[in-house]
Amino acid sequence: MSGSNLIYKILDAEAWREAREAGSLLGAPVDLADGFIHFSTAAQVRETAAKHFKGQAGLVLLGVGPESLGPALKWEPSRGGDLFPHLYGPLPVACVISERALELGPDGVAILPEAEAAACLLYTSDAADEVVPV
Repeated sequence: MSGSNLIYKILDAEAWREAREAGSLLGAPVDLADGFIHFSTAAQVRETAAKHFKGQAGLVLLGVGPESLGPALKWEPSRGGDLFPHLYGPLPVACVISERALELGPDGVAILPEAEAAACLLYTSDAADEVVPV
């Protein structure tokens, strides 16, 4: 699957660790308040990082194949009328196919990998704390 086909979730690393232990992610506080888990496409994720996560350290970027989420995934208008992927239900850890720790740039915005590079970092459930390149 190419990185441009993935949808992305930026999340606090500790929340992701807890989700991996639980087997699913219920969402970040904003997700719980809104009633769905917010995702971004490859074209949207940089703006999402700058707008909602500026200055926040300890983040991870999760990549998910949208087809694995079934009908619980809805594409709805948001910022500027763009369609954003929203998941109405928990995110099963097994649906996360890439995971990458994010570092902050000098402007306080997370440095995001190119979508293709992010897709090459696969999370493996048999090595719960490892991200291994393929």
